[in-house]
Amino acid sequence: MVDLPTKRQNHLGQGISFPMRINRQGNLTLSREVNSIEESILIILLTELGERRYRPDFGCRIHELAFAPINPETLVLIKIWVQEALEKWEPRIEIENIITQPLNIKGQVDIKIEYRVKNSYDRRSLIYPFFLKKQN
Repeated sequence: MVDLPTKRQNHLGQGISFPMRINRQGNLTLSREVNSIEESILIILLTELGERRYRPDFGCRIHELAFAPINPETLVLIKIWVQEALEKWEPRIEIENIITQPLNIKGQVDIKIEYRVKNSYDRRSLIYPFFLKKQN
């Protein structure tokens, strides 16, 4: 089932899809509405602070924890830094909860972000896998 755009969703905007893709006509594929929000969240979380030359404060600090131990302090820092980054860079959502679920065997922490699209009752969640240690 395809969601038809409504006046209510137009405020969410559109942009170039992530990852960038070319459509059948040879143009860049656009991402609209809620898809645009999810892609924006991923871009924010995937970007290290200082990575973008002309916007060095864009991104999320979680990359500083890449080789940190999986312990309560690290899990709290992940929550805080993800919330800070999303509140700063994604104004179309309100964070309701961030849950960190460690998977010690893989050195992975699943970050579940529960959010609501502003100006709507649309509640969503996204799980972002973050690796604290080098995988074998």
